[in-house]
Amino acid sequence: MAGISNCKDWFAIQTRPNLEQSVSKALEMKGFDSFVPTYKEPRSWSDRVKVLNLPLFPGYVFWRTDGERTLPALTTPGVRSIVSFGRVPAPIPDAEIESVRRFISADLNVKPWPFLRVGQTVRVEKGPLAGLDGILEEFKGTYRVVVSISLLQRSIAAEVDGSWLRPV
Repeated sequence: MAGISNCKDWFAIQTRPNLEQSVSKALEMKGFDSFVPTYKEPRSWSDRVKVLNLPLFPGYVFWRTDGERTLPALTTPGVRSIVSFGRVPAPIPDAEIESVRRFISADLNVKPWPFLRVGQTVRVEKGPLAGLDGILEEFKGTYRVVVSISLLQRSIAAEVDGSWLRPV
């Protein structure tokens, strides 16, 4: 495909509802790197409360390939499509995937967040996300830093101490 480099890039695969984990496992069985970032969410039933591990980007799996080999993904059960511009798979910048990975590994209260086009960009100066840039939001008196996967127009947020931040 024209415009795609020969190195391995991250791409977004759209899945059928609730099949993110099974698609990810199937891609790994085919020898590919895949990534389904999740968060913990308590859900209440009449007799109990259970903590579920839910995808941060419902309906999407991140997949690493050279951009030429799309057939293995497209023939995986549960896959709807590869997010593309026209017929060319659209790569996701490594920095965006790395930001999501850092959010997950920082052991913070991470949740899906509405995609933001405007807002103040901040740099986290302290704490487990030090050095990361994101968008500052205030929610119910607490500060959150939001990072986005632009291609999917999806974002995630983590609560942070306001003293850790500085404007970029």
